[in-house]
Amino acid sequence: MKIAVVGATGLVGTKMLEVLAERNFPVTELIAVASEKSVGKQVEYGGKLYKVVGMQTAISMKPQIALFSAGGSTSLEWAPKFAEAGIRVIDNSSAWRMDVSKKLVVPEINGDVLGVDDWIIANPNCSTIQMVMVLKGLHERYKIRRIVVSTYQSVTGTGVKAVNQMMNERAGVKGEMAYAYRIDMNVIPQIDLFTDNGYTKEEMKMVNETRKILRDDTIGVTATTVRIPVMGGHSESVNVEFEREFEMDEVRDVLSNAEGVVLRDDVKQLVYPMPMDAENRDEVFVGRLRRDESQARTLNMFIVADNLRKGAATNAVQIAEWLVKNKLC
Repeated sequence: MKIAVVGATGLVGTKMLEVLAERNFPVTELIAVASEKSVGKQVEYGGKLYKVVGMQTAISMKPQIALFSAGGSTSLEWAPKFAEAGIRVIDNSSAWRMDVSKKLVVPEINGDVLGVDDWIIANPNCSTIQMVMVLKGLHERYKIRRIVVSTYQSVTGTGVKAVNQMMNERAGVKGEMAYAYRIDMNVIPQIDLFTDNGYTKEEMKMVNETRKILRDDTIGVTATTVRIPVMGGHSESVNVEFEREFEMDEVRDVLSNAEGVVLRDDVKQLVYPMPMDAENRDEVFVGRLRRDESQARTLNMFIVADNLRKGAATNAVQIAEWLVKNKLC
């Protein structure tokens, strides 16, 4: 089983290498791939160092699966070339997510949509993944009518440049800026570019991807995405209205039994999800469960996950595991 990691020198690519090793994915040969400026550099995997190669070299080495985390423009250019060479691509960018011919997959939720003809598979947006992980079972039980979500997203979602900006600001050092404004001791109510409707691209990703993954275009979704000065993971305040009435004990039972979800909800003991608890974990944490007293059949919750792991690298590796398990590669 030859595996290529495209973007192997980046934050998510590095995490993909870690997750592959941790989960004992059956790699017989690793191919570390990055842009031409990174060719010849070395990355570590499983206690060994591997030299980075370029795109065309990686294709010629004929891996069975390529995990892409190299940005949308790179994916648009190179993912079809890998696919044409008989390599299954799992892409972490937004390039293919809303393409009607491509599957958008969270394995615990809709891995069953994958088939032999799926050569480019989209990994969802990190914020969408953690939200749908929690909402899937509730949607099946009560049917979601509308979601109002506000996010509090880690600087790691932007990349190394943003992490460096925050740490420089904390140290009082001038440096390169990833954001238009200071991020330390601040919050920025903008993630990605603004669209014509006043929402950002990140906010519209949450709207469109949620409907696609849950296979229900009738769900109303509105989002506000915010960057905050933390590194442990992304947090979300979610208000969800159902078509059917619910009991809180039933809700807790659904969430307690949801695959990949951990319920942390005991306010008397100050137990609730926080980014520092999710860091380097693959589970999605949910708590602060309470009825919305202003509206019928509506629930409030707080969701946290490590955006580099379940929000990106781990989900991509889980898709690869699904392909292997179901003999699709």
